[in-house]
Amino acid sequence: MALRGSATEHGNAFDWEVTKRLGRYLLPYKRNIAIAMIAMFLSVGANIAGPPLIGYAVDSGIEADNINIAFAAAFTYLVVQGLGFIGFRIQIRRMADAGQSVIRVLRDQLFSHIQALSMSFFPTYETGRIIARVIGDVNVLREAISFAVVGTVRDLFTVIGILISMLIIDAQLTVVAFGVVLTLGLIANFWRIFARRAYIRVRETVADVNAELAENFNGIRVVKAYGRESYNLNRFKHDINQTNLESNIVATRVASMFFPSIDLVGGVATGALIYIGGSLVLDDQISVFKLITFVLYIEQFFFPIRLLAQRYNTFQATMAAGDKIFWLLDRPIEIDNHDKAAPLPPVTGEVTLKDITLEYVEDQPVLKKLNLDVPAGSTVALVGHTGAGKSSIVKLISRFYDVSNGRVEIDGYDVRDVTLDSLRSQVSVVLQQNFLFAGSIMDNIRYGRLDATDDEVIDAAKAVNAHGFIMALEDGYQSQVEEGGVMLSVGQRQLLAFARALLADPKILILDEATSNIDTQTEKLIQEALERLLKGRTSFVIAHRLSTITNADMIVVMDHGEIVEQGTHQELLAKRGVYFDLYTMSYAESA
Repeated sequence: MALRGSATEHGNAFDWEVTKRLGRYLLPYKRNIAIAMIAMFLSVGANIAGPPLIGYAVDSGIEADNINIAFAAAFTYLVVQGLGFIGFRIQIRRMADAGQSVIRVLRDQLFSHIQALSMSFFPTYETGRIIARVIGDVNVLREAISFAVVGTVRDLFTVIGILISMLIIDAQLTVVAFGVVLTLGLIANFWRIFARRAYIRVRETVADVNAELAENFNGIRVVKAYGRESYNLNRFKHDINQTNLESNIVATRVASMFFPSIDLVGGVATGALIYIGGSLVLDDQISVFKLITFVLYIEQFFFPIRLLAQRYNTFQATMAAGDKIFWLLDRPIEIDNHDKAAPLPPVTGEVTLKDITLEYVEDQPVLKKLNLDVPAGSTVALVGHTGAGKSSIVKLISRFYDVSNGRVEIDGYDVRDVTLDSLRSQVSVVLQQNFLFAGSIMDNIRYGRLDATDDEVIDAAKAVNAHGFIMALEDGYQSQVEEGGVMLSVGQRQLLAFARALLADPKILILDEATSNIDTQTEKLIQEALERLLKGRTSFVIAHRLSTITNADMIVVMDHGEIVEQGTHQELLAKRGVYFDLYTMSYAESA
């Protein structure tokens, strides 16, 4: 079951824990925010000052047939609106700068944290879902920080300023405005009940779409090999994408209850104000100036109300996205350097496993009180049926996992007491399926040691017999490798992985089924290179094809997490035990 994060589906529009954590990201940019706030007041002031100036121009200028007053009022209006424009532009620019900076920091933290999570996390959390967190959910936060934070304050001050201005001008007509505010408050409270759940569901289904896309396209060769295009399309179309459609429709319907209600209330309020105000004008109780000012204020009043509704919309999505982002950031880093971890000095490669037990799941050990001494420079082959615990041993040596009990030592140093960088710089792993990154062949080999020169890269490729096929490519070492190396054969990808490992020049080398998918001709090339690759290194070789490990210094036979036999190839054959049966079966299958 994939982990999906933990988000509360009910509650307020503002999750204060999420809000406080986001606020801490804004602290380094408080100067930008302060300038944006000051500029915001210019914009608010321009909005509030506009209707009285227009009303004054009509009442004291046009109605009184005084063109000078009308011109002065119009000119003042233009100046005020110009200042408002400048303030609004500064507000947007400053908050956009702060928002983009926060998003960069947040993405950097997510990338760093995700890379540091233990290997046990990734099988339970799909790649597409991780991408949804780092791209989609972070973009939602960008919208909130760049536009909604100061924008919400601006809209609130605009509404409050309009209400105060109307109250100063005429208390009777202001009653209509307060009635509007009360009605809108009731509508917003009703809408709030449904909105948060809808937006959390939207974010979740977007993540589902990303996860499905990543899985399908990463496995496109298998999809095509089994002719499952129609099956996958139907699954995506009628399940994943349909669910996303339905969740968005629900969110849209929730929004459709709110925004038309605002327009309806606005229309009713404007009509009521014209009727009541017009009656008061006819009775000479108020001036045309006041009525025009109020009508303009009411029209202006509903613009920030609509924006506030949209901000509310944004904050609903922000709380849902922030909750999921911080859930991911709060995942514990199980494998890390402790406070007193020291760099591992250059080692000879002696490896000792002392009474180790490993449990991926509590009370279900995959390694049971296992002991093993491996002298420096020796080659150890780990054999046994699938699930016997072979790969678990090498994962402990690289410290991809920590032992549940016991100790893993390299040259007498407990691997938990040394820094991860210093440990892994002296241990290289070649897997059955090695990943090649988008870029040149030169860059992919250099990934083993980033400061290596071109000549050192080429020497490493020559040592593992990869130079020939590389030079046969159109651009040689500068030939571009697509992500995953799908344009290369399995054997070619493995040769590049060997070159990468050799270039890293580790003291401990782990070959985890590294030759199981190699054709016979390529295997001969690799076998020629293995002597140079393994020389002077402590090597752990996991192989189902037992013919490839007969020359190992030590063969360790495992069964259900325990060492059942140990010795050289000849010694184990002479025992006629588990290894004899495995070897005989392997020989029969290859015959």
